[in-house]
Amino acid sequence: MKTFCGRANPTTGAMEWLEEDENYDYHQEIARSRYADMLHDKDRNTKYYQGIRAAVSRVKERGEKAIVLDIGTGTGLLSMMAASAGADFCYAIEVFKPMANAAVKIVEKNGFRDKIKVINKHSTEVTVGPDGDMQCRANILVTELFDTELIGEGALPTYEHAHKYLVQEGCEAVPHRATVYVQLVESKRMWSWNKLFPVHVEAEDGENTIVSPSEMENCPGVPSVCDIQLNQMPSSDFTILSDVVTMFSVDFSKPVRSASTYYRVQLEPVKSGKAQIVLSWWDIDMDPSGMINCTMAPYWVKSTSAFQWRDHWMQCVYFLPNEEPVLQGEKVYLTACRDEYSVWYTLQKARGEEETKADVRVESPVCRCQAHLLWNRPRFGELNDQNRTQQYVKSLMKVLKTDSVCLCISDGSLLPMLAHYLGAKQCMHPARIDLYHCANNLEDKIKIIEARPELLTSSHLEDKKISVLVGEPFFTTSLLPWHNLYFWYVRTAVTSHLTSNVTVLPQSASLHMMIVEFQDLWRIRSPCGTCEGFDVQTMDDMINNSLNFRESKEAEPHPLWEYPCKSLSDPQKVLTFDFRKTVPQHCLSAEGSVDLLRKGKSHGAVLWMEYHLAADISVNTGLMQISNEKGNCEWNPHCKQAVYFFSSVIESETLSDLPSAVTYAINFNTKTGEIAMDFKL
Repeated sequence: MKTFCGRANPTTGAMEWLEEDENYDYHQEIARSRYADMLHDKDRNTKYYQGIRAAVSRVKERGEKAIVLDIGTGTGLLSMMAASAGADFCYAIEVFKPMANAAVKIVEKNGFRDKIKVINKHSTEVTVGPDGDMQCRANILVTELFDTELIGEGALPTYEHAHKYLVQEGCEAVPHRATVYVQLVESKRMWSWNKLFPVHVEAEDGENTIVSPSEMENCPGVPSVCDIQLNQMPSSDFTILSDVVTMFSVDFSKPVRSASTYYRVQLEPVKSGKAQIVLSWWDIDMDPSGMINCTMAPYWVKSTSAFQWRDHWMQCVYFLPNEEPVLQGEKVYLTACRDEYSVWYTLQKARGEEETKADVRVESPVCRCQAHLLWNRPRFGELNDQNRTQQYVKSLMKVLKTDSVCLCISDGSLLPMLAHYLGAKQCMHPARIDLYHCANNLEDKIKIIEARPELLTSSHLEDKKISVLVGEPFFTTSLLPWHNLYFWYVRTAVTSHLTSNVTVLPQSASLHMMIVEFQDLWRIRSPCGTCEGFDVQTMDDMINNSLNFRESKEAEPHPLWEYPCKSLSDPQKVLTFDFRKTVPQHCLSAEGSVDLLRKGKSHGAVLWMEYHLAADISVNTGLMQISNEKGNCEWNPHCKQAVYFFSSVIESETLSDLPSAVTYAINFNTKTGEIAMDFKL
């Protein structure tokens, strides 16, 4: 059966109705899932297996039957571990139907059909009793319901319900407990993901400063966690202000409470500075003694050299509501508040115990300035990047005249203010909300137009012709680098409102590509085959089927500063888009080959955009530089790049057996705004 799905096309801006297979959502969910990454997580799997063996032994030693409840079973892996360890019976619960179907097949293929029952329900709907889904309550509770924040996937309410209705009192739990750790740091880089710094603009008439509105300055932001690969953050980018301390822990073998609460610890700063950021991670003990431990601690905390890379569990960055000066040795209180799904932090100076208890409000922070709702963290970082802003200032100075009428096409941009301060006669900006102009007393200088840019009329523009059309371009709807070509479609739609000698900035864009070997990211798309001795090929086939569900395989967005890779080829320009002209009717395509210059595994191609603002001034959203002869890459930290994983990996140990080149065909369909690509090794 087919179904119609409505969507706004991110590149063309058009509202489209697409005919999709009824299982389209399933396929998207599976294709983008992190199942492969979890199955490749050797550390996690080994520790779970050890913990499950120990729990089954403890129950057997008491002379009881080992009855296991596995919530969120996924592939059925943990249930198969329990059955192999001698459990008498396992109830494996999986709410996602395609996954539950796969688990049934995997369990059967591995010969555990008589020992494991897969139940396709939410755990809160499972019944217990002679006619129920489970014959009796379980005495071993096994789960893997955690995300980077520990509780973001609803682990607490799930455990709370399981202890009330599905497991025996005093049951064994794997994991047995989880502990959340925190460390206070100062970091201009991370703080720039949450607040806007003043922007200094040098113009003919002296220096102007663009400031953010006070409601943005004082805004507590949003409680959604910023999860990143903290192991890729160089130690030079933050200053440690406190030791690592335990914030709270949860014992999963006892009844769990999910109701909102708070935890408080006293910290003694080891250094004076500005407390801005709370870094956080967790570990899990698979057994009561804490001998089997799986930790997410970052490189500067963990002494062991054996690092387990994983993408399904990372580390958390929390922004304090305001930066607080702290003095070495002068104690402060750090408070963690949580509801069922999220955590947020506040810092207080140490005062009398009673006084401090009274001022804890367990209410989730709400963004009042709208910027934290409109922009993601990398966008804040991009707007705070002075070098990038300088490129726009330099190019605007080249093109603006005293009679310039300027139209800015970009979401939540500084460009209208830059153009004003650099001497444009008038600036107009189609925008949903006015973020800065009031704070900088420019309401009467910059006209905010509440309309979609491609629908602008002469009356919106006060019958003026636009002489300078500018864009970064940046749009909140863009996921892949070329989605920002929406600027070109708007430029085409507003042609009748432009002067005949209009200046368009950027004047053009180009799409670039490079073949790379990833240090670790390849794992998220790599088949697993067997995991801890169990055959999970069914899962590989299912992911593959979902990836191939689309006629063409698609590129996917990843922030590559978090995922080290080395270049196996030189970067290559593949397509150019000329914004001085309107979008052509015909497709733009490029075919060619790219030479492989280094030995390594060709995992895939990385693609990114470069915007040519004016003569010799460009802004690059991808590769900043290849930093050494090994081919290690540095990427723009504010943008996601597009990664196209090759379906088969070519490994070349020596240069002589290198496939000399990778051939490519790339096609930009100007009607749909989509890029199709094909690579052959």
